[in-house]
Amino acid sequence: MLCFHIGSVLLDRYLVFLRIVSEFRTDMVLVFAEQREGSLKKVAFEALLVGYRIADRKSDELTAAILGSGIGNLAKEITRFGINRVFVVDNPVLEHYTPDGYASSLTELIKRYQAETIVLSATATGKDLAAILSAHLETQLLQDCIAIGFDDNGVIEAVRPIYAGKALRKVKAPDARPLVISIRPRAVGPKEETDKQGQIIIADVNPEKLRSNVVEIVHSVSETVELTEADVVVSGGRGMKGPENYALLEELAKVIGAAVGASRAAVDAGWRDHQDQVGQTGKIIAPSLYIACGISGAIQHLVGMINSKCIVAINKDPQANIFKVADYGIVGDLFKVVPLITQEFRKLKQS
Repeated sequence: MLCFHIGSVLLDRYLVFLRIVSEFRTDMVLVFAEQREGSLKKVAFEALLVGYRIADRKSDELTAAILGSGIGNLAKEITRFGINRVFVVDNPVLEHYTPDGYASSLTELIKRYQAETIVLSATATGKDLAAILSAHLETQLLQDCIAIGFDDNGVIEAVRPIYAGKALRKVKAPDARPLVISIRPRAVGPKEETDKQGQIIIADVNPEKLRSNVVEIVHSVSETVELTEADVVVSGGRGMKGPENYALLEELAKVIGAAVGASRAAVDAGWRDHQDQVGQTGKIIAPSLYIACGISGAIQHLVGMINSKCIVAINKDPQANIFKVADYGIVGDLFKVVPLITQEFRKLKQS
């Protein structure tokens, strides 16, 4: 009888303990806040907004992770955006992005804190990292999404382009634990600041021995904005007729604070560097304003800029495919039209 009584007391205490733990247990949404050379990228705040919407709908805890070397100060920038906790993984071997270093560190962090949803930006780094994470975690990945919502059962439902952007498809993975999601840059707005200050946690995570190492990073000098983060982009195609004529676009870009892009045809011709290429095999962008100069509008190019808020096309061929997606079209010689546009923008800026 005594043994039964003691056993009952222990059982009751264990049940009370389980109830307390369940009351305080919260599922976690973890956002990978991408940084480069000690500065947070704009896409990090877009990913935070997606993470916030998911956490708010599912009543989960919103957290963020920053990886790099000497990046502890960046955590304070993140805590102002309604984050519960910010995990900082600061290690010299993470100074530059490497797939094995970042993936092993983030995988350890996800497993340790049992994150249920992981959100990344669908940049070159983010898409690479998301794919490796899903493999390490043996889970599903919703890659390069342009919208995030929920079905009638509260399951995350994403929208992503398929068939080179010719169609959109709703996708979901109700049984994935955890679920990895990457969101296309500029598909959503950035998260707004709040008065809430989150907790900063220095995570004791040791990356695996790196199989790859960044020996050197060669920077190109440009006076214009980086292509994927620009709010306005001016691009040139085969109609530019040569690399020297891009000076027209660079002058316009300088006046209106835009980035300069190029079509694949221009890049293949050696007129512009590959980092300027907009399209399926280049960079996917969604600026507020996209000005296409001398670009015919091949489907591979349209995939890269179709989500621009406003598209202006300048082409002397009235049958050019680019006019089918343009909000505004100018049929004319770009070598006459672009200088006039630059002149008018300069007048507006001076006034």
